[in-house]
Amino acid sequence: MTDTVAETAVDVGAGPPHAVGAPPSVPEFSIVPVRGLPIVAALLVGLVVAIASNSLWALTFFHVAGGGLWTSIDLFLGLIIGPILGRLPVQSRIDFTVRFMPKMILIMPTLVAMTLGAGFQLARHLGNLDAAYPHHGWLVASYIIVGAMAVIALGLLEPANLAVLFELKKPRPNGERVGRLMKIFIYTAGITGLMQIATIVIMTFLASR
Repeated sequence: MTDTVAETAVDVGAGPPHAVGAPPSVPEFSIVPVRGLPIVAALLVGLVVAIASNSLWALTFFHVAGGGLWTSIDLFLGLIIGPILGRLPVQSRIDFTVRFMPKMILIMPTLVAMTLGAGFQLARHLGNLDAAYPHHGWLVASYIIVGAMAVIALGLLEPANLAVLFELKKPRPNGERVGRLMKIFIYTAGITGLMQIATIVIMTFLASR
């Protein structure tokens, strides 16, 4: 591990300097947590069955559960984890990253698929996609917001997540690059969390009509 890693690895915020001595170590970790794959597969199979059967209860379950977890995780990452992580010593930040980030590789795409897949089918089932639907404009606005969030989640968060983990797997990780990627991950998670609040406002408005 280089001095650069000791000084800047996972540098989110202005956390306390690392103690003089041995540079921080990167624990062994798997980029993709294999034990979580059966859970992801079960959820995706359940989603496909819900869409194929057009079950109103199942579609509502996957949409609400996926959207609720997606929102809460994004807000928790951006508003709680980010500030805390930025104040931890370098070694603690590395230890947290290699244990937390691999799980997000599986969690976020699964939640996005659940929310969007079930949500679209639910809207089709209820006839909300019809332009004659009284609140069709509100629904279109929610689609635009959710589409933007999906692009951010899959186009920024996931690539940043993978890049951090691949960088930490290198014999000589670039600490500056890891810190920059972690900032992208945390900040974009917070942004999508705030955008989620807008969708909650729209959805609760539509549900009350």
